Amino acid sequence: MTSLLLAALSIAAVHLGPMGPDAPAREPQLAVRGSNVFLAFGAGDTIYFSASSDAGKTFFAPVRIANAPILPLSRHRGPRLALSGNAIVVTAVTGKTAGQGEHSHGLPSDGDLLSWRSLDDGKTWSKATIVNDVPGAPTEGLHALASDGRGRLFAAWLDKRSGKGTKLYGARSADGGLSWSKNMLIYDSPDGTICECCHPSLAFDGEEILVMWRNALAGSRDMYLARSADGLSFGKPAKLGEGTWQLNACPMDGGGIVASNHRVVTAWRRNKEIFFAGPGEKETGVGEGTDVALAAAPGGVLAIWSSPTGVRVLFPGARESAVVAPQGTFPAIAVLPGGRALGAWETEGKIVVQTIP
Repeated sequence: MTSLLLAALSIAAVHLGPMGPDAPAREPQLAVRGSNVFLAFGAGDTIYFSASSDAGKTFFAPVRIANAPILPLSRHRGPRLALSGNAIVVTAVTGKTAGQGEHSHGLPSDGDLLSWRSLDDGKTWSKATIVNDVPGAPTEGLHALASDGRGRLFAAWLDKRSGKGTKLYGARSADGGLSWSKNMLIYDSPDGTICECCHPSLAFDGEEILVMWRNALAGSRDMYLARSADGLSFGKPAKLGEGTWQLNACPMDGGGIVASNHRVVTAWRRNKEIFFAGPGEKETGVGEGTDVALAAAPGGVLAIWSSPTGVRVLFPGARESAVVAPQGTFPAIAVLPGGRALGAWETEGKIVVQTIP
């Protein structure tokens, strides 16, 4: 393993990785509890975890959660991270056998969605628990994880168990990720499949579970939202935004969702532009980009995404976004108590964690 640069720089940036000559650090995910910042990412065949006890100024050397013969780490296929009471929960799709054919893209033919939990702030981790109840159903590697912070978790993923198109399935945990429920069908497109390789997104709005995904209906690849009061059944989904994206392909870009001050905000890409929309509201374009992520912040919602000019952030109430890094992909964002934000993204094989000025 190569040495890790774990210093707090004058611009409050920390670099982690690469984790080896053929193991660039990929797909960062952030979570915050007080002044503690938690980070999960993947590299090579391994899922890693790191933490900061000083609000992101410095991070401890990453520890290995698990490794697998095949760990998908492209286009949002990396691990997910959530906090539930005193438990830290990480999920990821892993497999043992490579898929065959031109469309396999290095994905496993036998991928399962696994979860791990830590009760000591990430120092040690449990053995893996399988979330899907049909072996090999989540082979696409795309999933989402959310927590209400008090013991309830929900996971959603692109599922191929029927062998006829891609569907959206989910499972709940009522014990902080210790066990998972029987899987439930969230949505089955009447056109035979949802968008085959765009990740879903999840959020809790109080007791309500919100799930967003990219659909495939009548030649359009638009975003849809469904709600559940109990995690056992979901209501009729609703399309987000008024426009449509006619596209006979998968953009490999799912978007983000957050509930803030009793208002639900979604963000997603259509063609080359990022849009914001609340359920039932007209969408608003905020600029060119991909891979948008959201976080609740004092006064509204904070957004981060990749653009041709670098990593951009849109602050609550701002009219225009600002560049916070000249390059970076697959960004994540989290907000500390008091409103200070941290962003994380991939660049040159490293994960950069940086204070958002």
